[in-house]
Amino acid sequence: MASRRRVALASMGVGVALVVSATAAWWASRAASPPSEATLETLGTYGVVPPFALTERSGRRVTRDDLRGRVWVADFIYTGCTETCPTQSLQFAQLQREFQDAADLRLVSITVDPVHDTPEVLRRYAERYEATDCWWFLTGDTRDIYCLAQQGFRLGVVDPAAPAPPSCGPALGVGPTRAWASHGSKGLVMHSARAVLVDRIGQIRAYHLATDEASMARLPANVRRLLAAPARREG
Repeated sequence: MASRRRVALASMGVGVALVVSATAAWWASRAASPPSEATLETLGTYGVVPPFALTERSGRRVTRDDLRGRVWVADFIYTGCTETCPTQSLQFAQLQREFQDAADLRLVSITVDPVHDTPEVLRRYAERYEATDCWWFLTGDTRDIYCLAQQGFRLGVVDPAAPAPPSCGPALGVGPTRAWASHGSKGLVMHSARAVLVDRIGQIRAYHLATDEASMARLPANVRRLLAAPARREG
């Protein structure tokens, strides 16, 4: 009897160990797996855009506060890009046409090659896509832009020609991990091709992949929801 009891207890122990092991593996797989594209496109709160100060193609200084109270969609491009950037800008041109009467919407394209992309260069680029005053093109300091992309928007950007990546200091600790939102091209500067939807108080609410027609087709609905919603309180 005692022998059978020991066998039964041993069997129970093995069973419990297997359940615990399987449960731990399941949670580990969930923690290691990035969210799907559909998850990133679902309206949520993925972080907060940090303060920044850049220069628009018109020459005026633009800060995060200039966008407060507006819904905006941001992306990172550069005028010499022949990979994803033309598609990104064509998608933004389509958004501009679709929301031409939306006074509270801004499109914001930030160059990742600011040494070349001066305000004048960006102005000529904007003309190719018939950009209005509601579509801003920003340039500035390389370090500021790379840190804004990587730590503020959690988007990948790498210049292979640079001797070393810029030092951005401590991570901001907001939004999805950089890898989740990274989608680089193979051009001079590898950068994300994602469009980032931001609400009226600067919260990142969704990511849409500009090179994916289906993903971008779902963006207008998210934009409309944010335009129709009152500003959410911070904190």
